[in-house]
Amino acid sequence: MAVELRPTQALKLLHDLALGQVRDSEPDLTQRQLAILLTVYLEVPPHTVRGLAAKLGVTKPVITRALDTMGKLGLVTRRRDEADRRNVIIQRTVRGSLYVERLGDLVVARARELHA
Repeated sequence: MAVELRPTQALKLLHDLALGQVRDSEPDLTQRQLAILLTVYLEVPPHTVRGLAAKLGVTKPVITRALDTMGKLGLVTRRRDEADRRNVIIQRTVRGSLYVERLGDLVVARARELHA
């Protein structure tokens, strides 16, 4: 089912999502961290630092810094690719999966409120 939103409604949804994340007991992520996290959880793996940097149009150190923070939060882990030791594989975690699931629930709830 497609949802039609006017620009003001779309911005209200984005605002409500940001507020929900800030008020939640879970850590709120930067836009860059969220883009990386959603890429890792919504797109087919494997995900590498090099691949994420290319996809987001940023440098590898930018991705590494974001992954450092998300790793400390338990949202992702990293390991060396045994086939090519130059690559670092980004892996999903249970905590990260739950974070993304709660975020999806928040999006659905706020979108329903807009149409109620």
